[in-house]
Amino acid sequence: MAIRVMLVDDQVLLRTGFRMVLAAQPDMEVVAEAGDGAEAIDVLRSTAVDVVLMDVRMPKLDGVEATRQICARPDAPKVLILTTFDLDEYAFSGLKAGASGFMLKDVPPAELLGAIRSVHSGDAVVAPSTTRRLLDRFSPMLPSTVADPQHKEIGRLTDREREVMLLVAQGLSNGEIAARLVLSEATVKTHVGRILTKLELRDRVQVVVMAYETGLVRAGGSGSR
Repeated sequence: MAIRVMLVDDQVLLRTGFRMVLAAQPDMEVVAEAGDGAEAIDVLRSTAVDVVLMDVRMPKLDGVEATRQICARPDAPKVLILTTFDLDEYAFSGLKAGASGFMLKDVPPAELLGAIRSVHSGDAVVAPSTTRRLLDRFSPMLPSTVADPQHKEIGRLTDREREVMLLVAQGLSNGEIAARLVLSEATVKTHVGRILTKLELRDRVQVVVMAYETGLVRAGGSGSR
C-alpha cells in the first residue's frame, strides 16, 4: 500500500514541486494539500494520511501549532517539519510539538523521499545528537526541572532502561550503547522499545526531549544518574 502523503505549505509552487517528486514514486501518493495549518487540520478530519510534510511559517495557523494539534489526535499521522533554516527555533518547537523530525526545504529529492519512508516506518529523521544541539541551544525555553529518578515518567523505568535512556539522550546509537553497556544491539533495541512504550513516546527524538524536560540531561550534555 502506498504511503499517503499530505503537503502543507502556503507556497503553491513549492507544493507542486514536491508533488511531482512524490508522484514519480511507486510507493507514495499525495492524497491531500493545504495552504495553512488550519486548513490542514480540517482536511485531516475527512482524509486518511500517513505522513504530513509541514511548513512552519504560514498564515492563519503556523506549522508548529498545527503539528501540536495533529499529533494530539489518537490516529495521528507522522509529521515531518520542513524549515528554511537549520537548527532554528521552529525546528525545536516542531519537535516539542510532536514532529518525528525536520528537514531543510532545499533537501535533495532522494533525501526527502528517504525521510518520508523512514518516518512512515516509525523511525525519527533527526539524529538524537542533532536534537541535543537544538535542546542545548534552546534549553532556556524548557521548564526549570531538577533530575529526579522518581519523576512520574522516569519512575516507570527500570534502572537499566533509565541508563539506556540517558545514553539515547546523549546522542548514542544502539550500537554505541551496546558497546558502552556490554550488551547485544538487539537487547538495546528491546530496551529502547520498552522505554518508548512505557513513556508513551513516538520515537527517539521525543526520548531526548523528555530527558531534558525531566532534568535527566542538562544543557551542555551533562547527565544525572
